[in-house]
Amino acid sequence: MKAGIVGLPNVGKSTLFNSLSSAKAQSANFPFCTIEPNVGVISVPDERLLKLEELVKPQQVVPTTVEIVDIAGLVKGASTGEGLGNQFLANIRETDAILHVLRCFDDDNVVHVDGNIDPIADKETIDIELQLKDLETVEKKLEKTKRAAQTGDKEAIAEAKILEEVKNGLESNRSVRSIDLDDELKKEHIKPLQLITDKPVMYVCNVDEASAVSGNKYVEKVKASVGDENAEVLVLAVGIEADISELETFEERKEFLDDIGLEEAGVSKLIKKAYSLLDRSTYFTAGEKEVRAWTFPTGAKAPEAAGVIHSDFEKGFIRAEVITYDDYVKYGSETRVKEAGKLRIEGKEYVVKDGDVMNFRFNV
Repeated sequence: MKAGIVGLPNVGKSTLFNSLSSAKAQSANFPFCTIEPNVGVISVPDERLLKLEELVKPQQVVPTTVEIVDIAGLVKGASTGEGLGNQFLANIRETDAILHVLRCFDDDNVVHVDGNIDPIADKETIDIELQLKDLETVEKKLEKTKRAAQTGDKEAIAEAKILEEVKNGLESNRSVRSIDLDDELKKEHIKPLQLITDKPVMYVCNVDEASAVSGNKYVEKVKASVGDENAEVLVLAVGIEADISELETFEERKEFLDDIGLEEAGVSKLIKKAYSLLDRSTYFTAGEKEVRAWTFPTGAKAPEAAGVIHSDFEKGFIRAEVITYDDYVKYGSETRVKEAGKLRIEGKEYVVKDGDVMNFRFNV
């Protein structure tokens, strides 16, 4: 799973990345300070994992992770190769979701690439470049599909129709995720194109300390402008997050957060929301050697979820032994859960739930 941090130069992308990851991207007060994409593997905070550790007392605990990519700042003309546009757009295409950082604070000491603070204009600059790149992809596909449609191929005719809808939407400066399309046709004909503006997106409003709790006028404008995108909006004081990441102990971080009126570090919220944005869920395995969180596609059936551990688990799947997280906590151990009759045996059609504690039986 990979989420890419994008935005104009100097909006706080690399500072945010530094706060998220132990890897250090350059962070400087000038455009293009990040020339190559930086990658960090980020553990997903999950209180349930800590509780299972407390109950099971394993030799080790392994959380689930999200890969975060810091992609260098885009500029106007990126879709035609301006700046390092083609390289940046290729990096975005490889991600599963987009974290779009918008500058929502005033500071004369931090230059803006366009000279003034306007997060909506910044968003539109990025959107247009991504839409133009998607339009290029759609037009190439549509040209081929129309030739097939002229022979009377019914599938090609249906594909050409939905491609025309997407083309018209992009030409009207609408991202693919905002275009009202038939779900089945979109899944069949549009998803395989991996269009950039069809990826799920979270807008990260980078604010000053005074706006960290309740936001500001810029944040309100952003929320109003993304209503048709089904997008997440997160308010984050990136500068504060950088300060928090430098503190060594939990107690120091908690005291810092209390002083500014925050219950939780913003980066923790961001990681959780990014994980949710990727439409992933978590199940657990719990034993003396290891308590571990496993990521699986939300809605997956038991064999597919088992395959996350090893492909043999999916191929030779026999059954799954399932305990709900709440039951595990209530009874305190797998043995007591069994005694209470709360351990379930599930087959191949079982849809795994977020938080399930599972053992798989298989034979290859």
